[in-house]
Amino acid sequence: MIIRPDKNKERKIRARRQSDIKGTKDKPRLVVYRSLSNIYAQLVNDDKGDTIVSVNTLQSDVAKLIKGKDKKEASFIVGEQLAKEAIAKKIKACVFDRNGYIYHGRVQQVAEGARKGGLQF
Repeated sequence: MIIRPDKNKERKIRARRQSDIKGTKDKPRLVVYRSLSNIYAQLVNDDKGDTIVSVNTLQSDVAKLIKGKDKKEASFIVGEQLAKEAIAKKIKACVFDRNGYIYHGRVQQVAEGARKGGLQF
């Protein structure tokens, strides 16, 4: 019998190795979560445990922008929207937490969209 490795379990192990990434009020942590059909990004202040800004593909305003686009383009738009909302709350810099995912594809597009939107990391 062939036993396949659980990819999500391995991702969580990689994410635990990155656990030294912490966000503060001045420089929050940009966390990315990628499901099969959607992408979620949020800025977190780990000192208080608060979510400052959260954007995902299920929000109605973002869903209108991504209609008819593929997943990578949708991820880029999520990154741009996150940066736009962060700049409105006077946040200009953050720490990127890829949450155990490989920096490729949709995760990379979120980061590039956030950079284009004006966030620095």
